[in-house]
Amino acid sequence: MDYTFLADLQQEFALPDKGILSRVLHKDENANVTLFGFSAGEELSAHSAPTPAVLYFLEGEAEVQLGDDKVQVQPGSFVYMPPMLPHGIHAKTALRMLLVQMKAPAQSP
Repeated sequence: MDYTFLADLQQEFALPDKGILSRVLHKDENANVTLFGFSAGEELSAHSAPTPAVLYFLEGEAEVQLGDDKVQVQPGSFVYMPPMLPHGIHAKTALRMLLVQMKAPAQSP
């Protein structure tokens, strides 16, 4: 059985001085797991996705738009988003975040 093991997500890459950095940690037919690094002040504008997703914040602070709501996140914050929920992120400080997109298993005929 294939698996992915990373001993310390904080060490997977250095936070960028400018911009947004992403690294796919695992991708298969069931899930897509991506580690993001934002420099302070960077923003990911509101968008939506067709799959459920989880955001887990490892480092830094941000304001996250979830539909019509805006929430403040910090290290340890967790967000579950159902499919098609508009969401966006504004990094107040340098930020490290894990995104897990879950895919529905293929249906048998």
